[in-house]
Amino acid sequence: MKFRYFAFLFATFLLLKVTAQSNSKEVLFSVDGEPVYTSEFLRVYNKNLDLVQDESQKDVDEYLKLFTNYKLKLKEAKALGLNEKPSYLRELSNYKKQLANSFMKDTKVTDALVEEAYERISYDVNASHILIKLSEDASPEDTLAAYNQIMKLRERAKNEGFEKVRDEVHNGQTIYGEKLGYFSGFKMVYKFENVAFKTKVGEISQPFRTRFGYHILNVLDKRKSRGERTVAHIMLLNNKSDSLAEKPEVRIQELYKKLNQGEDFESLAKQFSEDRNSAPRGGMLSPFSGGQISVQEFEDVAFGLENIGDISKPFKTNYGWHIIKLYDKKPIPEFKDIKPELVEKVKRDDRSKLIDEALVNKLKKYYNIDDKQLALGYFESILNDDYFNNTWQLPNDFTSEKPLIKIGNKQLSYRDFGDYLLKTQRNPIPKGSYQSIISNKYQLFLNDYLIAYHEDNLEDENEDFAHIVAEYRDGLLLFELMESTIWNAAKTDSIGIQEYYNNHKSNYVLPKRIEAVVASSAKQKTLKKVTKLLEQNMALDQIKKLVNGNDKIDVVFTQGILEENHQSIPKEFEFKKGLSKIYHHNNSYVLIQVKDIFPESQKTFEEAKGSIISDYQTFKEENWLKQLSEKYPVVINQEVLKNVKSQIKNQ
Repeated sequence: MKFRYFAFLFATFLLLKVTAQSNSKEVLFSVDGEPVYTSEFLRVYNKNLDLVQDESQKDVDEYLKLFTNYKLKLKEAKALGLNEKPSYLRELSNYKKQLANSFMKDTKVTDALVEEAYERISYDVNASHILIKLSEDASPEDTLAAYNQIMKLRERAKNEGFEKVRDEVHNGQTIYGEKLGYFSGFKMVYKFENVAFKTKVGEISQPFRTRFGYHILNVLDKRKSRGERTVAHIMLLNNKSDSLAEKPEVRIQELYKKLNQGEDFESLAKQFSEDRNSAPRGGMLSPFSGGQISVQEFEDVAFGLENIGDISKPFKTNYGWHIIKLYDKKPIPEFKDIKPELVEKVKRDDRSKLIDEALVNKLKKYYNIDDKQLALGYFESILNDDYFNNTWQLPNDFTSEKPLIKIGNKQLSYRDFGDYLLKTQRNPIPKGSYQSIISNKYQLFLNDYLIAYHEDNLEDENEDFAHIVAEYRDGLLLFELMESTIWNAAKTDSIGIQEYYNNHKSNYVLPKRIEAVVASSAKQKTLKKVTKLLEQNMALDQIKKLVNGNDKIDVVFTQGILEENHQSIPKEFEFKKGLSKIYHHNNSYVLIQVKDIFPESQKTFEEAKGSIISDYQTFKEENWLKQLSEKYPVVINQEVLKNVKSQIKNQ
């Protein structure tokens, strides 16, 4: 919960890119005598400029007000000692560790892998494979046997046909033969993906090993990925609470018939779609690619539409019933647009091992570490076969204090590596020469200490990292303060909340509503016929049969309790019982039969409780800020502020 609220409230302080606009140490303002510099304000202002939704916050004076309030809260948080809470320190430490991962990678290697990944996701490969299952720690004998077996299967596949051999040898236990279908980048382990994309269509790969065992694969086809779709939809929700309302599966079929009769998709979406976000735009959704839509049925139907303007048949998802119209289809996005997403995928993938290797090599150079370590001979001399049984101990005359290697300002001794050998002997390893064991262990030991030292000193060695940590440190502290001072307090202050409601009842009212039947048609003449039938008090089901016969839908009826701003009600509609005149609305015509009118009414405390608590929190925070500004006087350097405004204006 903490991360969710924190991300919502302070997203503008948590971007991973910092653009410092000034190195000036001019004091822009002070909080109780503590200076805040121009450089910090300009950095944060410019960084967040494009993220601000409220145009007023782009005004320097308004943004400065927000920024001074932010600093006032931080001052109070520190005065209360919230920055010393164990939970705060623990969460900050976890975040620093996560963030450090983004800064401790070799960017050249990462960029190369990201470019390769983009090429891979731009294509789909269709392949089959045969796997000889083999554990990662298999003995040399078992490894050789598996390799020889896969080589024989490759020869058979070349002579007899891959599919034939694959089907014959598959037993689902030690040998697997599978049709994999089409896949693109990131769908398989990296070693497998590499071979699949480098093998030509129609060819059988050389044997290769992954963590699962030895494989050969046959590439059947390669094709361009299907890219991106832009669609609009009409959606009717499943969870109808109004018992008078028509079933969505019936309504969606009516709308589909109207579309087949040539009626405008956008107009129908505006009138009847219950997706409140897209309905005002005629049902239009933002473009999406494969995997971006959480509802698989929706994605499958969208990508199944081939031609611009195609309309799907009605179909059901967990959210309701839909009809989709295809407006645009595009190939894979441009590299620059998808690069950030690919960077994150590469870091989570097997590819990250290559990045880790590059990082270690870079750190060795940065800290001037020599790969040659003369001390390893000493450790080889004290090792014995007890190491393979987890019973090995350092000798009594072990030279523990002797210097081993220095990383930056940290001196490591023989004791450090000796302890590492003791600790890691618990990890089972096959028997080998003492020289190879010590060499491998030393590389792992050195890698661990290099990365740990670099991470511990990252704030001193990387300015961007230091800025982000500082902003998160303050933002997290502010969360702790707001939670304890405003949010939790406001929720539990039942007397204050009730009093606030009593003083602001006019803010919590139910709007005017009607119980009505709304008839909508593209033809005014048809609605005149409906008017006459309703005047005769004919049942609605009977009217539908008369005006929508022979599989043709001329009129769509909406009935139930409707608010005055309902999408089917024209703005100029006169609220009175009985039949209305025919209105032209949303490129169609509507007729409304009002059965009852419910005037605007006061919401009870329970009905409005959620909104009341939210408003009360805002009210409480505003008063609290006034108290803080009195407790910690804010003094703004007007001359410096004038220069800041000038600098921003000229950017």
